[in-house]
Amino acid sequence: MIKVSSFHSDLHRQDLLAQRHASFLASIEAELGEQIEVSPIDDYDADLKLVFISSGGSEGIFLKHFPEMKAPYYLLTSGTDNSLAASIEILTYLNCEGYEGEILHGSPKYIADRIRKLLKGANEQSAAAEARNLHIKGNVNLGGRYGVVGKPSDWLIASVPETDKVKQVFGTDLVQIPMEELLGNYESADYEEEITDNLDFGSSRRLVRAMLRLREMNKLDGLTVRCFDLLDSIHTTGCLSLAQLNTEGFIGTCEGDVMSMLSMAIVRKVTGQSSFQANPSRIDVNENLVVLAHCTMPYDMAESYTYDTHFESGIGVAVKGELREQPITILRLAKDLKTYWIAEGQIIGNLHESTLCRTQIEVRLDDPYDAGDLLKAPCGNHHIVFYGRHRAEIEDFLGR
Repeated sequence: MIKVSSFHSDLHRQDLLAQRHASFLASIEAELGEQIEVSPIDDYDADLKLVFISSGGSEGIFLKHFPEMKAPYYLLTSGTDNSLAASIEILTYLNCEGYEGEILHGSPKYIADRIRKLLKGANEQSAAAEARNLHIKGNVNLGGRYGVVGKPSDWLIASVPETDKVKQVFGTDLVQIPMEELLGNYESADYEEEITDNLDFGSSRRLVRAMLRLREMNKLDGLTVRCFDLLDSIHTTGCLSLAQLNTEGFIGTCEGDVMSMLSMAIVRKVTGQSSFQANPSRIDVNENLVVLAHCTMPYDMAESYTYDTHFESGIGVAVKGELREQPITILRLAKDLKTYWIAEGQIIGNLHESTLCRTQIEVRLDDPYDAGDLLKAPCGNHHIVFYGRHRAEIEDFLGR
């Protein structure tokens, strides 16, 4: 008997989420030829227990219920609603804590085949994937002064490094800035109301001014913002603001993700380029394909762009862009500041799917093992995408 328990975030529309994920489970059952029973979290009376991470933002909920679960942790993951991104963050946490886990993700046939192998006791360890992650050399000359506005989002359970260690390894100062300071700047910023196509550009541009004021007040080279708190406090998002700031050379990441901010700062220092903080949203191990998506693409990376709302909340202004179909590099530092994941590939298309964040790219990775590594030994959720093949330069800077 196969049983599944699920976690999801309240940020998503629950009716649509339920419909999509009922269909997803049914497609796996059809491939398996047997039913998957939905059960309580602590019910392990089964031949195989799966944990369905059905949406982004589920990581903190998983952690809350962690004492009720047992290893090994098999994370069932769909290709919509940032389900994969959340699972990658959770698996990174499990690996860091020494627990055994794996992400089950791909086509219904691929998942069904993997379930059959697990039922037969075929559980390959992730040691090979862990060995492929590269190692940061002793100390790295990044430097700079970067703000953490609010605190990292609750779901970033594997992305919060020790401040002192960041200073030790990178020579970088992390400055803790209360959210109230940003909100105070927002309230005092000059702005004009501007509603275009039902999108509130006035509030988004007011937030840009507030962030620029933070930069001046704290002498920052970049910042990361606990942006989902802005939904309730000022009823907007940081998507457009961060897109604009990155275009202007000022590092900005969302969700309070310090590791994304440091990864992005390294890209800027080594290559001089803007970069795109993105969620891995779908992976095809057989074809070595990864879909990455998010709402904060810098303008100078866009071949063309329009505007839309922020994906999860449906408010604010997000950049919906198309990137050039050319070679790219993808980077992610681990919170231990000892390891990192890097890959090169080719953008083969821009997608326009309603169940993913606004800017969406499909990438074919160069190394045939890279996609599979993300399902076994990731370094965290958000990955930094930038143009060109720069792996050698990044490795020279960070080490191997």
